[in-house]
Amino acid sequence: MAEGPFFMADTPFHPDHLRMWEKAVYVDENRRTWLPITLKIENNLQVLFRQQDVPLGDPVPPSQLGPHQLPVMWQLYPGLRYRASDSSFWRIVYHVEVSGTEEMLLEQLPDPVNP
Repeated sequence: MAEGPFFMADTPFHPDHLRMWEKAVYVDENRRTWLPITLKIENNLQVLFRQQDVPLGDPVPPSQLGPHQLPVMWQLYPGLRYRASDSSFWRIVYHVEVSGTEEMLLEQLPDPVNP
């Protein structure tokens, strides 16, 4: 019986913060760039971040980004979650590195005040 290719996945360190640099590009504390894909499944909002090197120009101030669905910044909190600049919390569903490419899936947690 033939087996398919086997990939080893590493669990990398989570970025301490992710800050929107320009529309659809976030930067972590090490100036690594992350590209988000927003997923809405039923009433759950998720963001899949892929770490991919892209050339950076000057940062765009949030006031000039126009309307955007995602928070401007995420800060790592205890308990495998991030707190966003809009005070929402996002849990880390997974964060893996496969063949040199990091992916991290965040899922927005329900607001404890307005469930």
